[in-house]
Formats: sequence, C-alpha cells, structure tokens
Amino acid sequence: MKTNLLEISDIEVCYGDAQALFGAALSVAEGEFVTLLGRNGMGKTTTVRTATGIMSARSGRVQFAGQDVSRWPSYKIARLGLGLVPEQRQVFPNLTVMENLVATAHNRLQHKDPWTLERVYKLFPRLKERAGNLGLNLSGGEQQMLAIGRALMTNPRLLVLDEATEGLAPIVRGEIWDCLQTLKNTGLSVLVIDKNIGPLLRIADTHFILEKGRTVWSGSSPSLLANRDVLQETLGV
Repeated sequence: MKTNLLEISDIEVCYGDAQALFGAALSVAEGEFVTLLGRNGMGKTTTVRTATGIMSARSGRVQFAGQDVSRWPSYKIARLGLGLVPEQRQVFPNLTVMENLVATAHNRLQHKDPWTLERVYKLFPRLKERAGNLGLNLSGGEQQMLAIGRALMTNPRLLVLDEATEGLAPIVRGEIWDCLQTLKNTGLSVLVIDKNIGPLLRIADTHFILEKGRTVWSGSSPSLLANRDVLQETLGV
C-alpha cells in the first residue's frame, strides 16, 4: 500500500467573513495522479492555495511528506518538494525562457535523475527553440509549458497544476496532456485541476469532487465513468 504524500483533512477556509471551504479533504499517494474537480467557484483553487501554504486554514490539517504543514509558509512547504504551476501561469515576463527555468532551480532533495535544462527541453522542444525569448513574448501555450518546466526544475515530489489547460488551443492542450502522461509514467505524484474531463479520466488514478466547498465524491476513473448521476450533478457532464 502506497503512503500518502499529501493529505488534506477537514479544512475550513475563509476570505474575511465569507467561508469558502467547509471540511474539504483529499489525498495524493506516492506516484499517484489525482484530480480535483468541480464547477467554478466550488473551492478548488482555495484548496490548492491552502495545500501550498499561500492561504491558511481556520481549522483542519494539511500534511505533506509526513509533516503537519498546516501553519507553514509556502516557501517551507515548497522546500519539502511541492511544485506549483499556478493558475494563469505567472511566468517572469522580463526574463528569458532559460532564465525562468534556472531562476528557482534546485535539487534540494538530491534526486538521482534530477530535472535539468536539457531534460525540460526534451519534454518541451518548443522551449528550447524559444530559450532566448522573454516570457512576455510567449504564447499562452508556451507560457504554460514554461510554468510546468519551471516547477519541474525545483525537482518536486508532488507537482500541482491549477487549471492545467485553461484557455489553450486544442492542439496545445493535447501536448500538455501528453506531457502529464509522461510525468505520470516517471512515477511523479501529480495533482491537477482542470475542466477537461475526458483526458483526465484516461490519465488519472483518483478523482475528488468539490461542491460548495465540500468534498462530495471520490473514486477511480472507472467508478466516475459508471456514475453518470455524479458527472451530471456535480460537473454538468
């Protein structure tokens, strides 16, 4: 039985007086590909922000890599091996592709086969072609590839992607899904938020669904495919 790398238990989170999460929970085991699904405004990004230390939970617990990180700042959680690809990419606009990739690069956990420039360029050949281009001059798809590559250069144990393919052209979305399948095949743990259910059902091991700040369903891809009521009621599929 695999050990949970990330475990979120009964977290409640507020924005001022407005409560966004009401006991949300999920887990990601070592080497597992997990999705966090739900309609807009259900608390998915808030859950990720809490898991990464960008926000603090009012109650509940976040455990990562065997430690209770519920009150840790984001930089300390990142040092444990959590790599975030944030919503809207947030690449450094005035740095080149190469500079973006090396800016936060580190093999703090001493991986035997670490992510390097060459390895990222092999995963995303287009980034090698654009190595000298500024971040602000990249297309949306190229920026997403760069954001993923930048996170991989920190050599994470868990890669978290918030809206992995939002706003991207279909052909670019396909490239991102191929990348994520490749990363899964390497044994990297991955947590993904995205609205494109079809590819996620093919790639992911486990799904968690949020509804109004609560985890209302979890299970495997075959279980989700077989449960059409859940798909329709919580995802509108």
